[in-house]
Amino acid sequence: MTALRPAEGSDGADLGTRAPSGLGLAQGIALYLASVLGTGLLVLPGLAAKTAGPASLIAVGVITLLAVPLAGAFAALAARHPDPGGVASYARRALGPTAARATGYWFLFGVAAGGPVVSVLGARYIATAVGIDSAGIPWLALGFLVVPFVANLFGVRLTGWLQLVLTGLLLAIVVVVVAVAAPAVRPESFTPFLPHGWGGVGTAIVMFVWAFAGWEVGTHISGEFARPRRTIPLATAITLVLAGGSYLALQVVTVGALGERAGHGDVVLLDLAEAGGVRAAPTLIGVVSAVVALGVLNVYLAAFGKLGASLASNGDLPRWFAKGAESGAVPRRALLLSMALVLAYFAVTWATGFDLQPFILIHTASMVAVYTIGMIAAIRILPRRTPGWWMAVIASVCTVGLLLLAGVALVVPAAVAVLALAVTVVRQARERRRGAPENRDTASIG
Repeated sequence: MTALRPAEGSDGADLGTRAPSGLGLAQGIALYLASVLGTGLLVLPGLAAKTAGPASLIAVGVITLLAVPLAGAFAALAARHPDPGGVASYARRALGPTAARATGYWFLFGVAAGGPVVSVLGARYIATAVGIDSAGIPWLALGFLVVPFVANLFGVRLTGWLQLVLTGLLLAIVVVVVAVAAPAVRPESFTPFLPHGWGGVGTAIVMFVWAFAGWEVGTHISGEFARPRRTIPLATAITLVLAGGSYLALQVVTVGALGERAGHGDVVLLDLAEAGGVRAAPTLIGVVSAVVALGVLNVYLAAFGKLGASLASNGDLPRWFAKGAESGAVPRRALLLSMALVLAYFAVTWATGFDLQPFILIHTASMVAVYTIGMIAAIRILPRRTPGWWMAVIASVCTVGLLLLAGVALVVPAAVAVLALAVTVVRQARERRRGAPENRDTASIG
């Protein structure tokens, strides 16, 4: 990844003068939807209903509202400062190398907890759709990890357009599922409304961060838009409406149609299709969901590999992992490290009976930590008192609130932050012996 560079037009010139051959509005919406929706649709409605009951509807509403300033601030950053390095680049520029290092570590060591979640989800949907015994799910989930890992070793990746098509197909299936399950919704399923108290709602809100993570995608692809200042904010707003509406509708039918059964099964979309009396849907839903999960894992591992190599290039990981950090190269050594981390999480997941909620919370707590740093950096980078700056101010308060809600899940991000600080102390001691301070302008670890 590259260091933060001044954006074209960052001095006030209109970025709409970019070449018209770049990404347009429709493509921007598709990319944002692919990043924001992802695999959360496969599991979160059921888990949230199990955690908070009918009050999970409040969690969806709250996280949708919280996403508005967060998405708006990222849109402002992406429009004004196109940089593929993303959040870590902004952190390095605004807050220095330690904050950037912590951001990179949170992605690599914390967000990696989501890898086993995605693989188990894909395995469960396939197993249910084709009738594989539950004893085979762990091995099927392991296969979901191995296949994209091997593909990435050879530099083979699913195309971005294929990923967009799959996400669009998943969204279409959700619309169908909501439509067929709606007649099965029963008013009595919404009482009692707060069976697990407000603590359950707070936990559900943190889980739904998984659903609305991905707004930073605009910072990575902003340079590809034909008119970023015009297109990115509009694409962000439309995606907010579509994503929030999709999750709210799905949550309503999950609670209303499944009642107390919500969250006790492994495959909420299949449960809803069954509740709606649709016999042909399970196979299609299972296959599409599994392929989407496989595509997400492919992107996960590719990103982790490049990030690990970039961290090593900056001395934040052992230099041995730096090979392949350059553009176009395959970071095989860093991929091995990334796969080892994901497999370690997978082993713990297996040992704990594949209870996915703790790992979703680790993943989302790490993302909230990243977003908190990103919003603080945005406050320092964006012009004061502009709409984007005000959104960053509001979002920074919201993300701090989400950190407080994360509770025990913050143990992993906190440990990672201590590790980043320890690396800073060691590096500063070495630099003092060499007589040169740590360079604040080194390549981004994002």
